[in-house]
Amino acid sequence: MSKRQYILRHGKRVGTAIVGGLIVLIGLILVPYPGPGWLIVFAGLAILATEFVFAAKALEWLKEKYETWKLWVKRQPKILQILILGSTGLVVLATVWILNTFGLIDNFFNLNQEWLHSPILSK
Repeated sequence: MSKRQYILRHGKRVGTAIVGGLIVLIGLILVPYPGPGWLIVFAGLAILATEFVFAAKALEWLKEKYETWKLWVKRQPKILQILILGSTGLVVLATVWILNTFGLIDNFFNLNQEWLHSPILSK
């Protein structure tokens, strides 16, 4: 293998690792929120799997675990399904509050409700 081919080959592996790793990381951050968090994780692992065997194995393992989780949730009583959905909703509400979205709404409508403001990001 020539030096040029070596550099191109390893450059592609490094680029794939960076892009795939960032996509997986973004997906993992988005998992607790409604939307395509798991889909993004799977996409990132699929990108990594083009160059890395461990990623292909991880992708297959994760797909299996995800399907198992979905089937388990479907078998549970409605009250537990509602609790799981409710906890997801609480994560979303907590994030929106921490990011001071409610505080911005309070300021816009001049409601003067201090509890709507984030303890971290307000003013």
